[in-house]
Amino acid sequence: QVQLVESGGGLVQAGGSLRLSCAASGRTISRYAMGWFRQAPGKERGFVAAIGASDGVTYYADSVKGRFTISRDNAKNTVYLQMNGLKPEDTAVYYCNAASLGGLGTGGYWGQGTQVTVSS
Repeated sequence: QVQLVESGGGLVQAGGSLRLSCAASGRTISRYAMGWFRQAPGKERGFVAAIGASDGVTYYADSVKGRFTISRDNAKNTVYLQMNGLKPEDTAVYYCNAASLGGLGTGGYWGQGTQVTVSS
């Protein structure tokens, strides 16, 4: 079992930055691909970014490419999402997911989410 706890969300003005953290416990995350997903009110949860388990290859949704950066520190069992140039449309609950690369978004382990609100 892997327990994931997200933190770092909050209220920020458009153009600002936030850094989300996803701290894992129970098992090392080094064997898992890690992803960030978000869900805005009235919308389905959608993919934001992912990072591979062993190769560290990163993947981004087009809407955040160039603004967000996903990284991982396996020694700290933590994954990060650096969000720059935030826009009001980035407002959502952000969730961390640990799974096989092909299973991200549909399986594995999930955190409880952290709220990000971007004001215009």
